[in-house]
Amino acid sequence: MANYDNDLTQTFHALADPTRRQVVERLSQGPASVTELAEPFDMALPSFMQHLKVLEASKLVQSNKVGRVRTFQIRASQMEKAKQWLNDQLEIWERRFDQLDSYVLTLAQKEGTDE
Repeated sequence: MANYDNDLTQTFHALADPTRRQVVERLSQGPASVTELAEPFDMALPSFMQHLKVLEASKLVQSNKVGRVRTFQIRASQMEKAKQWLNDQLEIWERRFDQLDSYVLTLAQKEGTDE
């Protein structure tokens, strides 16, 4: 469980930054080189590379170097883990709201019969 929690922590940390989210969005269209990924951003390449390192450490992306070109691609499995965690939380809250709704309806019916 601790490793699962650490993976999720790194995933959500990586996705907390808008630059990294934009990189993930771009990679959802297909693999891209560092140059392609960095082009829309107004920052020095070493700074941009730090973002890629965070994404790679979080297991959201992986890279492959051929010659002098490093290409990144998305790793769907880690996104799926984050999606599953969010869905689990959503189910818990939907169940709680359903229970609250049922309780409020029961109270309203009791008040209607007590008058």
